[in-house]
Amino acid sequence: MASAQPRPAQSFDPALLLRAQAVRMLLLDVDGVLTDGRLFFGAEGEVLKAFHTLDGHGIKLIAAAGIVPAVISGRDSPALRARLDALGVSHRVLGTEDKAPAAMKLLGELGLQWSDACAMGDDWPDLPLLTQAGLAVAPPNAHIEVRQRAHWITPSAGGQGAVRELCDVLLAAHGAYARALARALGTAPVEPPP
Repeated sequence: MASAQPRPAQSFDPALLLRAQAVRMLLLDVDGVLTDGRLFFGAEGEVLKAFHTLDGHGIKLIAAAGIVPAVISGRDSPALRARLDALGVSHRVLGTEDKAPAAMKLLGELGLQWSDACAMGDDWPDLPLLTQAGLAVAPPNAHIEVRQRAHWITPSAGGQGAVRELCDVLLAAHGAYARALARALGTAPVEPPP
């Protein structure tokens, strides 16, 4: 007897899912989104960044579902590069405050438009992305001007699983959430060998 598909514990706003269906690329800021926004400096410069494991797993899940994760950050550091390498995020522009041209370049490389993008940011340098993307998202710790322009504000703060929450929405909108959950639970049907 076949086991039943697992029932997801969470549900999402239908209007948010509808907007998220068009997303083919996720454009992420780093400080205040993938981290809590604090910067740790030593005598040699920036030495530490704290990333949340939930966010990292969410990024891997959306990539496996065909949504391209990308990072555009005003800062650059060895810690950031190491984390992005570990997550397999090859689409990135680091050390730029002029984020819109960077995003347009990344989108153009994949033949995508702004309407195909979801952008998540927390401060004014992210506004050009948020105001053009098909889906604009901010964590609750974002600046008020950013929150006012977001289509959705995540329940969790930046660096505390906010990116994972967005990844779950994207997975659900693309019909991949339940399949990914079934794989995690070991209840997904086994594909026959070719």
